Amino acid sequence: MFYLSSLLVLALLVGTIFIVPVRHKVWTALAFVALAAIAVAVPAIGVLAGAPTVVLASNISSMLGVGSLSIDPLAAIFLLIIAVAGVATLLYSRGYIAPYLKKKSSAHISLHYTALAVLVLSMMLVVMANGGFLFLFAWELMTIASFLLILFDAERAEVLRAALAYLIMMHVGFIFLVAGFVGLESITANTTFSSLAACFGEGKNLGVFILFLLGFGMKAGLFPMHVWLPEAHPAAPSHVSAIMSGVMIKTGVYGVLRVVSQMSDPAQIHTAGVVILGAGVVTGLWGVILAAMQNDVKRLLAYSSIENVGVIFIGLGIATLANAAGNATIMNLALCGALLHTINHSLFKSLLFFGAGNIYSQMHTTLLDRFGGVAKHMPVTAILFLLATMAICALPPLNGFVGEFMIYLGMLGSVRDGINTLYAAGGLMALALIGGIVVLAFTKLYSTVFLGSPRHHHVAESEEVDNLRIAAMAIPALGIIVIGLFPQFALLVVERVASSLGGGVGLLQTSTIMATLWKVSLTAIILIIIIALLYTIKSRAQRSRTISEGPTWGCGFTSPNIRMQYTGESFSEGLQSIATSLTQNTVEGRAVGKSEIFPSSHNYNVRHKDKIDRLLAEWWVELLRIINKRMMNLRTGRINNYILFALLFLIAIVVLSLFNII
Repeated sequence: MFYLSSLLVLALLVGTIFIVPVRHKVWTALAFVALAAIAVAVPAIGVLAGAPTVVLASNISSMLGVGSLSIDPLAAIFLLIIAVAGVATLLYSRGYIAPYLKKKSSAHISLHYTALAVLVLSMMLVVMANGGFLFLFAWELMTIASFLLILFDAERAEVLRAALAYLIMMHVGFIFLVAGFVGLESITANTTFSSLAACFGEGKNLGVFILFLLGFGMKAGLFPMHVWLPEAHPAAPSHVSAIMSGVMIKTGVYGVLRVVSQMSDPAQIHTAGVVILGAGVVTGLWGVILAAMQNDVKRLLAYSSIENVGVIFIGLGIATLANAAGNATIMNLALCGALLHTINHSLFKSLLFFGAGNIYSQMHTTLLDRFGGVAKHMPVTAILFLLATMAICALPPLNGFVGEFMIYLGMLGSVRDGINTLYAAGGLMALALIGGIVVLAFTKLYSTVFLGSPRHHHVAESEEVDNLRIAAMAIPALGIIVIGLFPQFALLVVERVASSLGGGVGLLQTSTIMATLWKVSLTAIILIIIIALLYTIKSRAQRSRTISEGPTWGCGFTSPNIRMQYTGESFSEGLQSIATSLTQNTVEGRAVGKSEIFPSSHNYNVRHKDKIDRLLAEWWVELLRIINKRMMNLRTGRINNYILFALLFLIAIVVLSLFNII
């Protein structure tokens, strides 16, 4: 009955969006998403406020047992993330898609908004489903919807390639998830997440955990399964990149949390913690190094998402190791930090991709070296992008600082108490290194795009985007500021989630951590007040003075020009010389030769492609070529051969059934 109802709702959604006029399709999709957001947000807020788990539907029958839909604290926090991001994304899409209304067919626009609404609804189902067929149904629906969204500009070869690579890798991950649930069913005769506790009893069946980690890690972008992410995000429209990077990849984090929280044997939990921490360290470092080397705005942001997933998994790894050691306080610190960073990343990464969409819609490119001086022509976008840039660099008083601060406290506390000291120290050094390179990457991004002088006439011709897009950007911007200024209230929310996953109840609320966060909040507010006062004094002092404007000092050059500015490539050249073995570089144009004393105009661009991506791509291409060659050999053109193939297939099915293999 549930699946029939789901199909009817889907049919209603599709029919309504396809029927209404083109300019009303966005509002129709937004109405569906907003209603769903309200429907799940109300019980989710209640659960986070202390109400018991809400069961929305039970006894949902399927071929893999009976399932249900429910909202517990973990599902509630993810539902709120999805609801906020979904509404902001639909609102932003109106202005972004507007220029395409005359270029694309009505059916194309309808399909895009249908897929966007289905993506949001399917993510809600993913976090409410308790496992089994219902979970896999929602997971596959999410994959198909996101695949269709990436294909918005399918006439471009690189978009089609990125979408197909994404679809293939997501189904590889799906196979791992199916294998995990099949293994769970064979052990416990059940496929719900709660039955994992019996599966992992007495420290057994660690292989099931590995299967789930591979399946969820593929969606999250864990190394080396991350290669789809820097290809798919730049290929998709910016609002799609925002919700995929800010929210969808977090469903992988959600899945890992569900699985690990069911473990009870300390030795098994310790092993899982080491694996998760190691994956987080490698993913974070790989992602941030590759991000700093990119010369494309959206590819830089995509690699940054990989880095942030690594930071989240570092926090989860430390929390899991502390749980194995029986230290609830350290576990709560690290787990709350990981959950906060999950929320924070959804906010500032959505805002960053929205900002990237703004500049792309004006300049029709995302190459760093085509910009410069954008802040003068798009001041609101520049301010909001700067806010998100500071947040992702974990600078106080914004939200990015709070999550990483909690993870740092967890690792420092672990070192102080002598609990998993070596692992905590390794995580500490990795997180510090990641933080330093993040500052390099986003200083490069912001300064090259928004500061300096325009490198192209499109920049000088650009103007600020429409108010709806600015309003959509204001939603995550508000969350960034509120969590940054009042982290103590955010801690109250995430600690309830941490408590439901096995942490101690109220440990952090009664400790010095809460007092520390109050001091952080007070310091941030005082800092803002001081800055506001200084700005007011400066403005009043300048009223009576004559202010003249002139060119920036040219460092002794008599004829400075835009070619003397730092480019994206030159900004991170030092890091590239160290990490050159990680990438396969593609050069377009020709660099200035050493013998050119007075160089002429050059067109030069370097694309730093992940070597892991190249290796995996070659493997897939070769595999598909071999499969295609073998399949072509079966095309004999004779009907009797085809009948023979069908007969052999039926015989194989009968034999496998007799031996209970299928």
